[in-house]
Amino acid sequence: MRMHRVGKTLAALVAAGGLLGTAGYVVVGSSAGDLLFAYGCGDAEERLGEVLAGESVLEVPPDGSRGGESYQECDDDDRFVVAGRSYAYEGSPQSALQHYRDTASAQGWRAVAGDCFAKSVGDTTGYLTVWGPDEGTLQVEITADREDSRWCE
Repeated sequence: MRMHRVGKTLAALVAAGGLLGTAGYVVVGSSAGDLLFAYGCGDAEERLGEVLAGESVLEVPPDGSRGGESYQECDDDDRFVVAGRSYAYEGSPQSALQHYRDTASAQGWRAVAGDCFAKSVGDTTGYLTVWGPDEGTLQVEITADREDSRWCE
């Protein structure tokens, strides 16, 4: 008899848990698993990150650069993807920007606003930006998302 009551209580708790979303909101027509898997970066963002990281503009540093550390990230909240490279660099911001204007243009990137360039990458638009040099570090990165947001237009 006691086991029967425990089983019913457990079944009721599991059923109630399936109806509750995050922060206790009732969600109709959705399982708890759907809520868990809909948030954050997934396989699609990982593939997009690999496409961005493969863009050759990231591999062509300006004269005077040293080293070069690649990075790839995805923001779980907004699911935008960033792939980039940072270099030790002692040159001027103007010379770095001119280098990337020339390099990006030669590789099909178009200037869209200030120091930002755009290009069709995968099935979305990637936005190339150049940061620095700040404290001797120059960063060049590409940002994109599956929503085809306009990052710098």
